[in-house]
Amino acid sequence: MPDSAKFDRDLLRALLALASKSTVDHLLYVSDRPLPPEEVRGKAWRKKLIYAVSREDLARELEAEGFRAVVIPAYEYPRMEKIKVALVTAGHFFQDGETVLCLTGGKGNIDTMLKIRVGEENEDLITLESLHLPPEIDLAVAEQVLLLAQAVGQEGFEGHPVGTIFVLGDATSVMEKSRQLTINPFQGLSEAERNILDPRIREAVKNFSVLDGAFVIREDGVVLAAGRYLQSGGPNVKIPLGLGARHAAAAHITATTGAIALVVSQTSGSVRLFKDGEIIYELHPSHRRI
Repeated sequence: MPDSAKFDRDLLRALLALASKSTVDHLLYVSDRPLPPEEVRGKAWRKKLIYAVSREDLARELEAEGFRAVVIPAYEYPRMEKIKVALVTAGHFFQDGETVLCLTGGKGNIDTMLKIRVGEENEDLITLESLHLPPEIDLAVAEQVLLLAQAVGQEGFEGHPVGTIFVLGDATSVMEKSRQLTINPFQGLSEAERNILDPRIREAVKNFSVLDGAFVIREDGVVLAAGRYLQSGGPNVKIPLGLGARHAAAAHITATTGAIALVVSQTSGSVRLFKDGEIIYELHPSHRRI
């Protein structure tokens, strides 16, 4: 066995051994390559194991084998970003005060470990904080909108790719600078019934992503409208060549208001985050489920 392969195997076993400690409550394994059966069989930490994978079929196979599993969007994340997304997606398994040992890597090899104590750290929000979003925007809301945009980009709607825009923050100005293209499906609902933090609302938003126009979401997560027409640009708005009207509209609305905007590309499924008229963050899918 080559020295590098033996080292990788020994490293993995050493990391897995840490999961057997009584101080570790969950082992979050973020990889599309499940652990070899011989590494799991008979181990005390087996019941702690949670897989985070990017394929729905693989998640179902793992669940059929008795493991807990969640599906994360199939984007080419940096390692810490991948762990962050997995932590958010698997959050329903955790309780405050529990310790989660997270393992991930690249090219099939596990090379990164992170220990998180639930409820005592904001590690899952570090990336968004580093983007210096408007302070009035709730980071938990921004996190969910980002995950939602990735899900739309990867899954589309009923097997067909879709593109859309999510405009978050400075909602009064955004509504004043846009107009309704079609019937607003969220009109008439109470604020509690249309908050993006509610999984049922996120599922509804995914379904309404086929509508032309943009979603307008308030800083606290309340969805004000879907199907809003945004002006597609102005003389001072510049976007990279090859990007279309949605990106131009997102650039314009963020240049003229205090909002941010997430654009899902119908062509590629890529997600781009606009602030102050410019792209400040982007994610590209490693594969799409459509």
